[in-house]
Amino acid sequence: AVRAFNELRLPLVVVGDGRDRKWLQELAGPNVTFAGRVSDAQLADYMARCRAFIFPGLEDFGIAPVEAQAAGRPVIGYAAGGTLDTVVNGETGIYFYEQTPQALAAAVREMEMMGCNHFKPAVMRRHAERFSAQRFRQEFGAYVERKYDEHRARLRSYGVSRETPAP
Repeated sequence: AVRAFNELRLPLVVVGDGRDRKWLQELAGPNVTFAGRVSDAQLADYMARCRAFIFPGLEDFGIAPVEAQAAGRPVIGYAAGGTLDTVVNGETGIYFYEQTPQALAAAVREMEMMGCNHFKPAVMRRHAERFSAQRFRQEFGAYVERKYDEHRARLRSYGVSRETPAP
């Protein structure tokens, strides 16, 4: 991401810390800012004000792209792992298909050409709601209940009921 934004000469804010921060800061041009660790409130503010959330990594799920969409912001993400489940290409963000500065830069340019009105905040927020804790609890609870009912039906088909003592 740092190399891509150096090439693009567009502003990039890197939030968080990691073992590569020093190396990335040395690599970064004047358009790249490192915010370091931030509070939840500061992170929400960054998300609310960004033009797009850049997600160049490969994660099994990755909650950060969902948080960006919940803030009404599109994601430019590497097309692998959880990004394929949490970002709708062309609707809630844009994919890039190689983890290279050139591929990421091309995706940023594509988003710039689409214009800022292409991505609808309400659509992105609605999409992010698919991953809410409330929805998970409801659907998981319904799943457990359904499986339990199937299990009881299977036991009844074998002539075993709740009242029948186990052998």
